[in-house]
Amino acid sequence: MILFVFNLLLAIVWVAVTGSASFMNLVFGFLLAAVALGIVRSSYGGVLYLGRVRRILALLLLFLCELAKSAWAVAMAVMSPKMDVKPGIFAFPLTVDRDFEITLLANLITLTPGTLSVDVSDDRKILYVHALDCSDPDAIRRSIAEGFERRIMEAFR
Repeated sequence: MILFVFNLLLAIVWVAVTGSASFMNLVFGFLLAAVALGIVRSSYGGVLYLGRVRRILALLLLFLCELAKSAWAVAMAVMSPKMDVKPGIFAFPLTVDRDFEITLLANLITLTPGTLSVDVSDDRKILYVHALDCSDPDAIRRSIAEGFERRIMEAFR
């Protein structure tokens, strides 16, 4: 997060130095600063800044795909004459352990139609999730663990 803020500050400095406050010049400055930060960061053996941005974009793309699939599934369940769903709450064991990661996971689950994060255990090891169709909670657990949770760990660790 600090690198993003630093990248944004360098882009603003670029706009000030060039004297052109257009959106395209800001974007160019942002990209130029990202490349510079990537070069400097890689020489110190750190995680490449552009690689992290790529992993965050992959998480965003996964969320958009899951959003579309679950919205379609919920629409089909609601529109069918015989609404055959088994709602329920299940416990999801958390692999992520940082507050930011747990909050992000809970929000991504809640923003996906058909699921809702209900609570986190006091020891922050279990996330309770309500699902519109909880007929196979193990499949839902696997989907969350292999999808959102794995991508969050890739992007932010």
